[in-house]
Amino acid sequence: MNAARYATGQTFEQFLHGTQKYKELWESTAKRVHVPASLVSAVEGAGGAWHVVVLSEDWCIDAVSTLPPVAELAELAEGVDLRVFGRDGNPDLMNAHLTNGGRSIPIAIVYDDQWIERGWWGPRPSPLQVWVLTEGITLARPEMYREIRTWYARDQGQTTLQEIAELFAGAATARDRAAL
Repeated sequence: MNAARYATGQTFEQFLHGTQKYKELWESTAKRVHVPASLVSAVEGAGGAWHVVVLSEDWCIDAVSTLPPVAELAELAEGVDLRVFGRDGNPDLMNAHLTNGGRSIPIAIVYDDQWIERGWWGPRPSPLQVWVLTEGITLARPEMYREIRTWYARDQGQTTLQEIAELFAGAATARDRAAL
């Protein structure tokens, strides 16, 4: 990633405006986001400037539930900006961030001010991903997705936000160690 390529990505608002699949769900999820001030402070505690690239598509139910909180956190935290890139239009980025060999999304990639990748997250909050790969995999797809949506509705993005704050802490540590 570099500044020129990053500039070609969409802001979250641009992405949201362009959604076609699940448009009402995207918009209602974005309106309900609540980011605790403590997590904004934690991300700001990483210091410096950060660029977040999110690989996503509007048809992804996991993205509907996780991208709006991540985007709001980036909006609120000083020194952080975010761009959304399509999974299918960016195979180099996607193939460098596979989940169990698959092209699962969303993926959030954190770059420092020198465009060095310092960490990535995705495609789901850890507790949900564990459930999907154990119990969830045994269910029929409609039932599995119903359970996933229920989990997201109860969680309201809070686990995602906590994990993203932890991602920034790890990114800052990696950046600071590299500077030594």
